[in-house]
Amino acid sequence: MAKEPKAAGTTPDTGAPGKPAAATKRKKEFKKKRERRIVPHGYVHIAASFNNTQITITDTDGRVMCWSSAGAIGFKGSRKGTPYAAQQASLAAAGVARDQYGMKSVEVKVKGPGSGRESAVRALAAAGLHIVVIRDVTPIPHNGCRPPKRRRV
Repeated sequence: MAKEPKAAGTTPDTGAPGKPAAATKRKKEFKKKRERRIVPHGYVHIAASFNNTQITITDTDGRVMCWSSAGAIGFKGSRKGTPYAAQQASLAAAGVARDQYGMKSVEVKVKGPGSGRESAVRALAAAGLHIVVIRDVTPIPHNGCRPPKRRRV
């Protein structure tokens, strides 16, 4: 019993010519376009550490709308902690908030000892956001943690 070679374009189950997969086409299901949320006023949280600067823009309820950081922009290593990197990250986040959400005015909350604090706030104003209030919310210990023991050499 020798096997006969099957003709090209036939399905393995039957000898009938095969139908292409595109012939059994379904209707495309379209999703409704999401409404553009307009948020005229929000908060900008700037976390400036020595190694990086993170900018988070939220609405008045605290829901994050957009964010950026010096590392997300593309800076690596010690350059992430520079004022220029903080400025670029702030410009990127403010641009998204202004264009996609229609944000006009913000309250700024700055936290941390980093060098990108002032430059990030200046960049927000340069991006076209009206700054209402600038608050420093850096946590200050009130005689909190016990200091490390004295170093012996």
